Amino acid sequence: MIMTPEKVRQLTVENLGIASAVASTPDAPAPALSAADTSPEDLELPEGDEVLAQLLDAIDLGYAGIILVGPPGTSKSWYAKRLAHAYAGDADATDFVQFHTSYQYEDFMVGFVPDAAGRFQPVKRTLPIMCEKALARPDTQHVLVIDEISRCDAARVFGEALTYVEMDKRKLPFRVASGLEMTIPENLVIIATMNPWDKGVDDMDIAFERRFARVEMPPSPDLLREILLAKGAEQEFVERMLAFYEGIQRLDDEYCRLGHAYFINAVNDTSARRIWAFSLDPFFKRACRFLPETYKDIRRMWRAFEDGAPAPEVEASTDPEAVPAGAPGAAA
Repeated sequence: MIMTPEKVRQLTVENLGIASAVASTPDAPAPALSAADTSPEDLELPEGDEVLAQLLDAIDLGYAGIILVGPPGTSKSWYAKRLAHAYAGDADATDFVQFHTSYQYEDFMVGFVPDAAGRFQPVKRTLPIMCEKALARPDTQHVLVIDEISRCDAARVFGEALTYVEMDKRKLPFRVASGLEMTIPENLVIIATMNPWDKGVDDMDIAFERRFARVEMPPSPDLLREILLAKGAEQEFVERMLAFYEGIQRLDDEYCRLGHAYFINAVNDTSARRIWAFSLDPFFKRACRFLPETYKDIRRMWRAFEDGAPAPEVEASTDPEAVPAGAPGAAA
């Protein structure tokens, strides 16, 4: 049957119920960051900070930026924002974005939104907007913080820009699929964070990863001690908590390690038991789901903490087959 124009329903953005998503102008940028994210109360790093020194070294060596790598709870995101402030020195010259499993090229490079006539128009997203800001202020260093960079396919999200984040290709114009021509300036640095046990880490594009210096952020017993004492925890409690914490770090199974941020509100036995029930025990059960003996060792260490006894010596599994799925060394 031949359909005539009169029999065809004409769809508009109003018919589809998406009129509220229409951009006021075709190239109106979508905000990438709230004011709360850009203005933490305290952004200062101590003089001579080691991680800041590593960032400066990486830039001098020609890296596009750094990736802070560490287990959950090692203050990677906290550090990334403060590094950005220390390097740029200007809140208007920094931006923050978090990658996640649904994050796409259209969220980071160029997306499409319908105009008033229902036609889809290209809209610049986070990276092109940040590049324009840096190009407009060539004497100011700019920093883009990417949290959880391994949660998605980073190489796909960067698209054509992957080649041009390299320092020797900065200032070279290139064109993306939408037709937009852009340039990544030399005064733009990327600081990213990554949990080494995320499922996406093993799939991260080597060509992408080699463009960034890798800076390890290990768990820090000294920092945990400092935090707990500053919060008013008793010395005896702090020593018991540190004995448990250091015992976890000595486990052969790195998948079970975690950072000091899990413990910062454990200022007495009551709060510690709650944190064990709400966070620590679920974390260890998941991490040790294929390592029952390691989980038993962790439970023994926790009971020693509760009883005020010396932390037991444990012999964590070294069996190469006994590795959680998705962890480094897991069987394919």
